[in-house]
Amino acid sequence: MFVFVCAGCGAELTAPLSQVALPVHAHQTYGNGAQLPVLMDSGTFAVDPEPCGPPWRKWEEDQPDEAAARGVYAPVHALSDGAPGATVIAPGDAHGDAHGDAHGTVLIPENRGGGNCCGLDGSAGPNVACAACARPVASRIDDCSLWQAMWLVPNAVRRLPVDGTNAAPLPWSELMAEGKGTPPFEPIARWGSRMAAGHWSHHWWSWSPQWEAAAGRALAHLLAASEGRSVVVPNGLAAEVFRRALDGMLPAGPQARRAVLAGPGRPAPDGDADILLVPSHPQTGEAWAPADPGPYLVPLPFGVWLWLAFPEPDPPFPTSGGLPDGVLRDDFDPPAPRPRHLFRADPETFRQTLVRLPDVRSPWLREILDNLTQHMRAGYF
Repeated sequence: MFVFVCAGCGAELTAPLSQVALPVHAHQTYGNGAQLPVLMDSGTFAVDPEPCGPPWRKWEEDQPDEAAARGVYAPVHALSDGAPGATVIAPGDAHGDAHGDAHGTVLIPENRGGGNCCGLDGSAGPNVACAACARPVASRIDDCSLWQAMWLVPNAVRRLPVDGTNAAPLPWSELMAEGKGTPPFEPIARWGSRMAAGHWSHHWWSWSPQWEAAAGRALAHLLAASEGRSVVVPNGLAAEVFRRALDGMLPAGPQARRAVLAGPGRPAPDGDADILLVPSHPQTGEAWAPADPGPYLVPLPFGVWLWLAFPEPDPPFPTSGGLPDGVLRDDFDPPAPRPRHLFRADPETFRQTLVRLPDVRSPWLREILDNLTQHMRAGYF
């Protein structure tokens, strides 16, 4: 575990935190006027290895070889020349200045603006400072359609180990025993609605934003693994998530490539599998790999993969009133409403993944990228 301190004065800024993999949906913008929850679990942090923030350079200012050296193989609007290594934490894990001990963080009033709509979005620069020395150290994000988070500025903070708290990542067997799957659909709150727990009238039921982001990344990998041929995915929820987009963007043909779910607790994939949909470890981000390294591995967040590989019953839907979390009654039996629209992958996660795959330099795959707007109109994204 680590605590983060101000690089200027050494004041402690956070509670002790354990490192986990950066969520696929960390930079997702979801819907219009949606109130998303906190990105990170309390007690955790993640590091974004990519450069972020200003200064920006337009694609036309970069040479293709220079962009490729940075892992970008197709045009993007702009590339960040900011420092890599931004750290994201739950806002509640940042110390405030409530105890008057000159430690912790405070908001910077003049930096609360920017391109925000309903809350803070950090576009005007860091909006959180060290309470001890006033050095800008973080950006608090809580605007509509964005995941609530606090992003620590890479060069403004340092992390220090906490003695005696280092722990090895959980083995796959323990992760499977915990069984923390991510439901494929959930209630989404409207921004600014005042609602007590259990009151559902200010929500709408939708496909999970986490699933849409996970599918955006996986779909880019599936297309790269297809080699320009059609891809067959398993029946059931995997087909509901991927089949329509794959059939719409890839040509039909007799030599389809076969994708199967593989991972801990699943039967060993047979020799006919060309592509494996596998889990990523939630702490390390490393994809599960079989003994046979032949098939193409398509990573999915562990919670999403777990629900695909071992489907659970639909979560119960409260017909009226509310109860504390985890308490169910007989009158909560009806399953939660399913979304009214077909599944759509997150387009920006798809784009950001695909431009970082060398396969995108293939003309047929580049054409899919260039026609992303048309595919969005078709309802694949």
